[in-house]
Amino acid sequence: MEKSFITAGFGGQGVMVMGQLLSYTACETTDKYVTYFPSYGAEMRGGTANCYVVISDDPVGAPKVNQADYVVCLNDPSMAKFKDAVIENGTIFVNSSVVTIEPERPDVHLVKVDAGSIAIELGSPKCLNLVMTGAIIGYTEVLPAENVLQTAFKKLGAKRPELNPINEAAFRRGWEIGRAAREERA
Repeated sequence: MEKSFITAGFGGQGVMVMGQLLSYTACETTDKYVTYFPSYGAEMRGGTANCYVVISDDPVGAPKVNQADYVVCLNDPSMAKFKDAVIENGTIFVNSSVVTIEPERPDVHLVKVDAGSIAIELGSPKCLNLVMTGAIIGYTEVLPAENVLQTAFKKLGAKRPELNPINEAAFRRGWEIGRAAREERA
């Protein structure tokens, strides 16, 4: 089993954190091989950012992929840039709070997650990335959900433990959306 991900959005949306949560969880709680390859735009906040994550049962040949199993787009520029970077019959996760571009590809699955609105409803726009990470895990089942959540507590909660309840609620809401999309596809 090898699964590849591209996550993309503006700097400050938590793009790198999503990739890191997948990578750290795979490294620290499974026996899988993992690569994580970040790519920043010229500006850190507000500029474009994306990262590549590959999780595999076997050693990974290259950390950057041209075609991924899953693409996560948090904004329109990311959708425009990466809509063709998903494999045939792959899946694009979209932050439907912001993304207005449709991929116009009948050969891919689309999972719309109103992550921005959910994050605001939960009281912290910064937890948008946890909503999306939950949706990814609920849909792909690439890693155990509880392991990812514990990694979030360990990596994010160490600095701001008061945000753990919001982050957990965000992750679980996203997980429910991803799980429902998986069941709908089956």
